[in-house]
Amino acid sequence: MKVGRTPATDLDRVRAARKAIGARTELFVDANGAYARKQALDFAQAFHAEGVTWFEEPVRTSDWEGFRFVRDRAPASLEIAGGEYGYDLAEFEKLLSAGTIDVLQADITRCAGLTEFLRVAALAEARGMPLSAHTAPSMHLHVGCAVRPLRHLEYFHDHVRIEGMFFDGVARPVEGKLHPDLDRPGHGLEFREADAKRFEVLH
Repeated sequence: MKVGRTPATDLDRVRAARKAIGARTELFVDANGAYARKQALDFAQAFHAEGVTWFEEPVRTSDWEGFRFVRDRAPASLEIAGGEYGYDLAEFEKLLSAGTIDVLQADITRCAGLTEFLRVAALAEARGMPLSAHTAPSMHLHVGCAVRPLRHLEYFHDHVRIEGMFFDGVARPVEGKLHPDLDRPGHGLEFREADAKRFEVLH
């Protein structure tokens, strides 16, 4: 769930989410870099008390020292995640070398595509770092099956909604898992040009 837009209500919202999903379901939070360093640390401790196990981008992406500050002081069972805005291999290397995170994220739609995603996965594996694919689940599904350090794939409603609007072959979760359709070539997606036509912008 998203946090950080209105910090004063974040803890109440997390408590409400925990009550709704029960104690057995993991709860992840994503601040999109909204908190200051000490504020993020306070929330890390408070979220942990509510059973949160994942804290994504607690501080702004460029604040690697802030990431390290939170990671080194947060409860051990609360994983600090980041990297979704990484573009090339050198940037991911710097992120890992700085010891800023517990789980590396990469987004195939941002990190120079399929080839760079594979290189990032190899880098994560060499570092013993788990990898999480960031959103666009149908774009990450097939390559995700091919990389060893992948732990999970973010299934984000807005991306899934858009995929379903414009593509055939979109994978649907079954008991929390996505499975590639091996009868479809490539990444399995087929663009429905007619459905996208009404959104065309003419210059």
